[in-house]
Amino acid sequence: MMGGRILVTGGAGFIGSHLVDSLMGLGLEVIVFDNLSGGRLENLSRWLNHPRFRFIRGDLLDQSEALRILDGCGSVYHLAAHPEVRVGSAEPSAHFRDNIQATFNLLEAIRLSGWRGRLIFTSSSTVYGEAETPTPEDYPDPRPISVYGASKLACEALINAYARSYGFEAMIFRLANIIGPRSRHGVIVDFIRKLRENPEELEILGDGSQRKSYLHIGDCVEALLMGLGEVATHGVEVYNVGSIDQIDVLRLAGVVAEELGLKEVRFRITGGVDGGRGWIGDVKNMLLDTSRLRSKGWSPRYNSEQAVRITVREIMKQGPP
Repeated sequence: MMGGRILVTGGAGFIGSHLVDSLMGLGLEVIVFDNLSGGRLENLSRWLNHPRFRFIRGDLLDQSEALRILDGCGSVYHLAAHPEVRVGSAEPSAHFRDNIQATFNLLEAIRLSGWRGRLIFTSSSTVYGEAETPTPEDYPDPRPISVYGASKLACEALINAYARSYGFEAMIFRLANIIGPRSRHGVIVDFIRKLRENPEELEILGDGSQRKSYLHIGDCVEALLMGLGEVATHGVEVYNVGSIDQIDVLRLAGVVAEELGLKEVRFRITGGVDGGRGWIGDVKNMLLDTSRLRSKGWSPRYNSEQAVRITVREIMKQGPP
């Protein structure tokens, strides 16, 4: 593994806090930097008084903050971002500010400080747009259809240029739909909330034909941990992270209803927008080719439907969203 303490930006969020749990479990020294706009301090409560853990409340939009957090860190997991894909259709500036500008500020801090560690970035399957499936990392024509996807692709381009220009390593993980406890948005959380309000009918955005890959957070974190040990032979490495199958939204809705013990739920399909999408920028068919990462020894424990079932149980156990 890379030496030195580990910095996790956005470490109080859904994915970030699960990653921190694993890093701490490995005996590493961890610093979390988060503005708590989307994350929750309670996600890190078990570590707040631990001698190997430090929490810093701050914002990467402040350049001076970005500079001061790198000192002594051997690796940086950069997860800080605006997590909601749908926001971009109404407020593109949120993704420009929280994704692109924040990443640029971190990269500038790396340049100005002469930092030479490893940057590990969580990107998204949405960078591909409506690509052929299963989509490999070297897909020749990525065309994101959401502002969120475009912002992640812009971040990737900046990271690639800075890493090659200023001599640090970078690993980019393009994530499918990651699900599990502590999540506060996404289709499963939406469905649970709607069914608690009305257990007889469930509104489903889109035309019902959307098919996507869902990966449990435990499998996702195991992939991200490979960023510490895997050699970035080309300076910048890119890996897809997702399950090996898909589930359509109607089946997903059925699984959620089953796990909630509801047997007579009516599904009301809205028809969606722009050819049956759930929202503007919704990719209707997503499945990543994960053979590159699986060749390194990683493989998901759960398929998409299993991940959905487990997630519903975990969310309900921790308390309804």
